[in-house]
Amino acid sequence: MSFFKENNIEVDFFDFKKDSPSSSQILEFSKKVDINILLNSKGAKYRNLGLKDMNLSDEEKLIWLEKEPMLFKRPVVQSDNEIIVAFDEEIYKEKFL
Repeated sequence: MSFFKENNIEVDFFDFKKDSPSSSQILEFSKKVDINILLNSKGAKYRNLGLKDMNLSDEEKLIWLEKEPMLFKRPVVQSDNEIIVAFDEEIYKEKFL
């Protein structure tokens, strides 16, 4: 969020800690970004749920993202017809400035 604030770019913020994206939103994200990029397999929630040992299929990963929105690698930025996952200042500068 700080990148957008510092550069006076208006955004609509969706708080994954308070809300879950809809099934259709998650499916749409997964059509534009590889599920293995969307799913934060290095986060505490992933480890605490024991998902590392489950050898999940892509379909099962989508189901888990629906159940546990904190499994998303964040931020997820939707712009035009594109999804950008995780913060990369150079990509943000290229896309938004």
